[in-house]
Amino acid sequence: MKTLRYGFWAIVGLCLIIVGLGNRESVTLHAMPTPLADLLGISPDISLPLFVVIFISVGAGLLIGFLWEWVREFRIRSAARATSREVDALRREVTDLRAKAGSPEKGDDVLALLDAPAR
Repeated sequence: MKTLRYGFWAIVGLCLIIVGLGNRESVTLHAMPTPLADLLGISPDISLPLFVVIFISVGAGLLIGFLWEWVREFRIRSAARATSREVDALRREVTDLRAKAGSPEKGDDVLALLDAPAR
């Protein structure tokens, strides 16, 4: 299984290297449209290789997607925590009832609870 994982990541790395080598030319990124930059008198521009722009864009998209999913699944995680707390409380209650009822003779918990003295 480790060999498959290493092979997969080697192929991904090779693809990234190929994309990087194929997109080495520099591009200029403008933060604002030219008319707006001229109106405000500022022009935040940056020149980067195209592969850097591609990789940063993909990384930012993944980060936004992961954050969106984490926020979307909040209800599910909250319900799972509540269910887990309820299951733990019920297990403690069953353990307490078994301790009060004594050990069942033939391994039948229901009969042991029925034979237990009423409160």
